[in-house]
Amino acid sequence: MNPLSLDRLRSAVQEDAAFRVITHLRPAGGDGDKLFPPTYAADGARTLYVFEERRINGDTVSTVLLDSVASQANRMELALQEAVDAGELQLPLVQVDFSHEPDLEEIGRISTLEAPHRLADAIFRDSVLNGLPFRATDAGRSLELASPRNATPLFQLCPHALIFGIWDSTGPKGGLGSKFQRVLCSEIVGIGAAAGKKTASRIDPLGIQANVDVYHAKESKKGWVLDPDQAARDKKGQPEKYGKEGNASAINHSNIPPSIDSKAGGVTVDHARQTAVLSLVGLRQLQFPVDTRGNRLEGAARRSGQIAARTLLAALGLVAVSLQRRSGFHLRSRALLVPTAPQVIELLDCDGGAPQEFALPPAAALDLFRQAATAAAEAGFGWNTEPLILHPAPKLAELVRRSRSLAAAAS
Repeated sequence: MNPLSLDRLRSAVQEDAAFRVITHLRPAGGDGDKLFPPTYAADGARTLYVFEERRINGDTVSTVLLDSVASQANRMELALQEAVDAGELQLPLVQVDFSHEPDLEEIGRISTLEAPHRLADAIFRDSVLNGLPFRATDAGRSLELASPRNATPLFQLCPHALIFGIWDSTGPKGGLGSKFQRVLCSEIVGIGAAAGKKTASRIDPLGIQANVDVYHAKESKKGWVLDPDQAARDKKGQPEKYGKEGNASAINHSNIPPSIDSKAGGVTVDHARQTAVLSLVGLRQLQFPVDTRGNRLEGAARRSGQIAARTLLAALGLVAVSLQRRSGFHLRSRALLVPTAPQVIELLDCDGGAPQEFALPPAAALDLFRQAATAAAEAGFGWNTEPLILHPAPKLAELVRRSRSLAAAAS
């Protein structure tokens, strides 16, 4: 396969429909090994997997969702963050620094690559820059000014949001806030899925019986006592039983009888498949009427600038896909998948022609990105890659502290 050059990427951004990456995956344990999909609450049920029938190669096939579009986006962003931290990649980032907050230092910095809603996340909304609420600063207001007809403000401040999508639904404009659709979508599904069952049991090596009465300790709700005279009292003045059961099982002692879970017992699949699509048509819907230096562009300068900006965004999307593969497919406990073949990047044209295939390993993807960034800067779309550092507003820091206190009291 040919490598993907900057010239070919630039022409694809102008003329073609999409890049596609289809990765065939198998459980690390081999055929028949059980996988555990994500679980969702639905219809009053405790947990449900997302089973659905799909048409594949003319057949109706049972499938199960192994990783959603939103989850895949977050994994790709974390892969980009790892590359930034390693010095392999330079991107504009906004970060909230908790390192100087008493009792919250371990949080460190949270970047727009780590926050679920990117720059529109409440973490940034409720932080300050030089003592001002972030959304009241020039940088914060730029999110309100951004739209598909003028994507430059977001390109400058949080370009990956133009790839993975963003909706400023909790900002000053509410539901009318800036909204950009995803142009990079990826998901992982299990093909030929069959539901399994999960068993659970526990043999207590101390032989403690479950029916021993246990009470909340008088001095601490976290502690437990056996003597009712040392127990906390309920509203009626009676010794307060520990937890819902009020017995030894409530404090994680005693046997657990064998049980079978048929709703969240994992699945087996014929194979799994990741499908990632980067829409070049979607990128062409983004307009850049001004460059990152504030110059309004007209004529040939506008055309060349827009092509350069879109090409850089396309390179960023391809880097995200490549780096996520490098990070691996350990989706959660008992859900490790491994590819069955090297990665292939397919380019789909707008006329139904045969896909063109390219090789783009991580090192080549990073190099392509750097070339695209240099070309974009020459066209007036350079980036300031020094992170913009915010600090949590006092009320945000206090909210985190109070939440932790409540969690500790409830444990």
